Amino acid sequence: MLGFPLYIYTVSINLFGMYGEMPSLKEVENPENDLSSEIISADGVSLGRYFRYNRSQVHFNELSEELVNTLVISEDHRFYSHSGLDFPAYVRVLFGLITLNPQGGGSTITQQLAKNLYTMNPEHSLDGWLGNLGGIPRRVIQKTKEWIISVNLEENFTKNEIIAMYLNTVTFSSNSFGIKVAAETYFNKQPDSLNLQESAVLVGMLQAATYYNPHRNPDNSLSKRNEILYKMYRHGYKITTREQYDSIKALPIELNYSVQNQNEGLATYFRTVLGNYLLQYCNSKGIDLYNSGLKIYTTIDSRLQKYAEEAMAEHMSVLQAQFDEEWKKRNRNPWVDDDGREIHDFLQRRIRQTDAYKIYSEKYGEKSDSLKIMLNLKKPMTVFSWEGEKDTLFSSYDSLNYYKRFLNTGVMSMDPYTGHIKAWVGGINHKYFKFDHVKQGTRQPGSTFKSFVYGLAMENGYSPCVIKKTLPPNFIFLTSLRGFRLTQMAQEGMAKV
Repeated sequence: MLGFPLYIYTVSINLFGMYGEMPSLKEVENPENDLSSEIISADGVSLGRYFRYNRSQVHFNELSEELVNTLVISEDHRFYSHSGLDFPAYVRVLFGLITLNPQGGGSTITQQLAKNLYTMNPEHSLDGWLGNLGGIPRRVIQKTKEWIISVNLEENFTKNEIIAMYLNTVTFSSNSFGIKVAAETYFNKQPDSLNLQESAVLVGMLQAATYYNPHRNPDNSLSKRNEILYKMYRHGYKITTREQYDSIKALPIELNYSVQNQNEGLATYFRTVLGNYLLQYCNSKGIDLYNSGLKIYTTIDSRLQKYAEEAMAEHMSVLQAQFDEEWKKRNRNPWVDDDGREIHDFLQRRIRQTDAYKIYSEKYGEKSDSLKIMLNLKKPMTVFSWEGEKDTLFSSYDSLNYYKRFLNTGVMSMDPYTGHIKAWVGGINHKYFKFDHVKQGTRQPGSTFKSFVYGLAMENGYSPCVIKKTLPPNFIFLTSLRGFRLTQMAQEGMAKV
C-alpha cells in the first residue's frame, strides 16, 4: 500500500536524478507558451502575424459556450467533478486492456494540458537517466509526471482557466496552433462565434489533427463531427431529439478555409517590409519576434488598404488585357530596345538570373547539354493569373516567358500632415511577385510632383492661371524642399508603424 505513494514521492523529488526535474511551482503558475506576434492596423484590425508556430492565446470569456461544452462532453465529461485525475476512467481503460476490448483513453483535459506544456514538449525535457532508457520505463515516468503536474495545475488554476490554456496549446493542422488561429483558419471566425457543428469539427481534430482535417480529409472529419454530435445528443446538450440529431447530421461542413501566411490577407508587401525592420529591432533588444506575443500597432488603415488593393487589381487586370492584346496585334514579344526593336536573346540572358539556372548549372556545368535539357523540361506548377491561380505544365523557359509579360505597379498612400502611411501595395501579387514597387522601385515621380508645385504656388497666393515665366526663380528650389520634406515624413512614418 505504501509502495505507490512512495514511488510518486520519489518522482516528485527526482530521487538520485532517476526521473528528471519537475517543473517548479512558478513554472506551473506561469507556463510558457509559444506566442505569435500580431500586426494591428490603426482601426484595430488584425493584419497578420509573425510566427514560428502560428498560435495566439485567448481567455475563457473569448470561447463560445458551444465550444466549451462540446469539448467537455466529448473529451472529459467528468471534468468539473474531478481534481485532474479521473479514476473511474482509469478503471475502464484497465478493464478494456484485460478483456482485449479497448474502451478509449483515460486522460483528462488537465492531463492533456500537462502533456502539451511539459512531458511531451522537447523544449521542456523532464527526463532523467531512468527515463532516457526509453520504452516502458520512460512511458510510465511520463504518465506519473502527468498526474503530478495535473494535480498542481488544478491547485493553481480554475477549471475555466485550464480549458482556455488547453485550447491554446493544441495543434489543429494546417499550420494552426491554438483555438484562435484554428477558428480563423477553418471558419474565418473568432472562437466566441463558433457554433455547435463547427465546435464539433475542431474538437474532433484533437484526437488526430491531420486525419480529421476537414480541408484535407473531409469524409473523415464529417464522420468524426457526427460522432461528437451524437455525444451531444446523448447528453441532451442543444440536441434533444433523434430527429434533431438526424437533421444536423445531414448538414455538410461549411468551411471558410484560409491558411495564414505572409502571402495572404491585407498588406502583404507592407508586412514583409515591416517584418524585416522588426527583426533588426528585436534582435538588438534580445526579443524573439516569433515567440513573444508582441502586439505591433501600425498606421495602416485596413479600410484604405482594402480599397487600394481592390482598385489596383481592378485597374491592372484591365491594363494587362489591353497590353496583351496590343502585343498580339503586333505579333511581337514586348521586350524591345530603345529603338523599338525586339531583343531576341532577352530570355536567354534573363534565364541566367533565375534560381533554376544557378542550380542546374552548378550541377551539370554551364556548357552541358543537360543544363539545356533541364531548363526546357516541362513540369507541373501553379502560376498566377488575373482569373486566379491555375495549374499547368511549364519549363523554366516557359515560366520566365510567362511572367515577363506581366505589368506591375505600386501604391502608397500617406497622410501629408503626419507622414503616417495609410495604405501600401507593393505589387500585383506578393506570392508570385516579391519585388516591392513601393520600397524597392526607383522611378521618377513624373506628374505626381505637380501637386507639390501647384500646392506651394497657391499657398503663396498664385492663381492656377499664372504662367511659368512669372514665378520667382527660387520657386522650383522651394518646391523641391517641400517634396524632400514629404519624403522625410514618409520615412519617419515607417519608423512609427
